[in-house]
Amino acid sequence: MTTEIETRTLRRISWRIVPFIMLLYFIAFIDRVNVGFASLTMNKDLGFTASILGFGSGLFFLGYFLFEVPSNLILEKVGARVWIARVMLTWGVLAGAGAFVKGADSFYILRFLLGAAEAGFFPGIILYLSYWFPANHRAFVTSFFMAAVPISTAIGSPVSAYLLQMNGLWGLAGWQWLFIFEALPAIILGVAVLYVMTDRPEQAMWLKDDERAWLVKTMNEEVARKAGYAEHSVIRGLADPRVLILSIIYFGTSAGLYTLGIWAPQIIKHLGVSTITNGWLNAIPAVLSMVAMVWWSRHSDRTGERVWHVIIACLVGAVGLILAGNATSVVSVVLALCLVNVGISCSKPPLWSMPTMFLSGSAAAAGTATINSIGNLGGFVGPSMIGWLKDMTGSFTGGLYFVAGLMALSAAGTLLLSRFQHAPAPQPVKAVAEPQ
Repeated sequence: MTTEIETRTLRRISWRIVPFIMLLYFIAFIDRVNVGFASLTMNKDLGFTASILGFGSGLFFLGYFLFEVPSNLILEKVGARVWIARVMLTWGVLAGAGAFVKGADSFYILRFLLGAAEAGFFPGIILYLSYWFPANHRAFVTSFFMAAVPISTAIGSPVSAYLLQMNGLWGLAGWQWLFIFEALPAIILGVAVLYVMTDRPEQAMWLKDDERAWLVKTMNEEVARKAGYAEHSVIRGLADPRVLILSIIYFGTSAGLYTLGIWAPQIIKHLGVSTITNGWLNAIPAVLSMVAMVWWSRHSDRTGERVWHVIIACLVGAVGLILAGNATSVVSVVLALCLVNVGISCSKPPLWSMPTMFLSGSAAAAGTATINSIGNLGGFVGPSMIGWLKDMTGSFTGGLYFVAGLMALSAAGTLLLSRFQHAPAPQPVKAVAEPQ
């Protein structure tokens, strides 16, 4: 049963932290996948095949992979405020530079550098949330943060479609304006981070004294409870078999997520719709998945169950990908993409609540970064395979089946993880402080 001080404190920090980090992730995800909409006209201008688009888009995740763990360890040492600001400023500059690629080689280099610049952002925020929110509230709070992904698709898709209509203005193509305009918020927010984010609860002067005291005490007690079973060192965190299993699980869900982000506009376009219609149709599954994700995560927190919340969601996403591979009309494609979006979105918050149940301190920083970096290689493999198979067969079907198989592997991996899970499950909660 939640107390008055708990409800009041969590509501205050939720309002302070969650909307802002949602905004950061909103911009981050747009800059990761807006190449999908840019490709509607960029491919013709630059002579890109499906294989070039898929491989180049995926190179983002190789840069991400190589720099993820070092970036997250630096964040733990210097604090989220300074490091997240650095991440956003560098990725904003590089995202805008996408407007000036001239061919496949410059596209490949820029995507790799963009991934390296953004490395550490997502696991850094996951780690940051573990400093502020008790474990039994974390999936729900994480769901709000991750709702930025479907929101970015819902809003970013039509916006990107309209930006493509600026073709020829001041001598620039529409896809060039898309990269420039959608990069500017990252630079602006990078500066804002320095003034808005607070590294630790002890430094939160915007909390009342009793709220700050309760939060510091609660989080210290949680750390103390984990001391008996949680890994704390970097090496042991990296070597924990649960970290490897979670990486494999996240690999499949990432393959699904970035298949949607990069290829959904092309899949819809294949049915002969206009660019503007494409933007609005691509927004429909994202809106539905946002609502489903918040409800599913809340259910996970209230029941204290994580494993089956991930498994069921992954299987729903896999079924949606198979149906998308067989869809022949606009309606059937959108309905299939709704299932894919819902499955992928719902799997992630309960999945990301698992690592900090058995990792703490530097091990949590290294472990979450490892899971995210290895897992995000799915963002390289999935889109790349779809592009390659599309050029080989002339159809998206084989690639979508392949990614469906990866999501089924994620479901199997989650079941395996339950056999290794020694940390106690979070206690169910009957009420959750949330932004109203």
